[in-house]
Amino acid sequence: MLILIVFFGLSNAIADEHDLSEKNILEKAKEINKKIKKQQAEKQSTISSEIGGEEPLPLNDPFVGDASLGGGSTVSIVTAEGEEREELSLYNFKLVAIMTGEYESYVSLINATGEIVTLQMNEELSPGVKLVGLNPERAVFEKSEDSYLVINFKNQIKETSEPF
Repeated sequence: MLILIVFFGLSNAIADEHDLSEKNILEKAKEINKKIKKQQAEKQSTISSEIGGEEPLPLNDPFVGDASLGGGSTVSIVTAEGEEREELSLYNFKLVAIMTGEYESYVSLINATGEIVTLQMNEELSPGVKLVGLNPERAVFEKSEDSYLVINFKNQIKETSEPF
């Protein structure tokens, strides 16, 4: 009986010592965590004061495309006559997509500022310039009764008397 009482007494003493060491470790961990947070806050305030609180803007707009780089927006023109350089002139656009379906077909064009224009068959890009034909390589616009403008993905624009 005496042995059991001594055994339980010692186990409680060891358990109390173990609890105290765990509390000391937790307190030390909390202190270290506070120090780290304080250092991070100081670094962040230093960075914020150097930057001025605002993030720097990118040099070019990724949504505009080549127009923001100042080059690469060339259009090859193969025509006998010059057309007026209107804002909605076909010469101011690049062909970016041709979508054909069973019932409807569309073409998407983009200008130098990144504005995308999507036209359905028989819709006009500008007065007198109407989308009349599509195939996988090019789009055909009717300029007048016997005059057609053909644009391809190489951004070459040809004025012809035949639609294809």
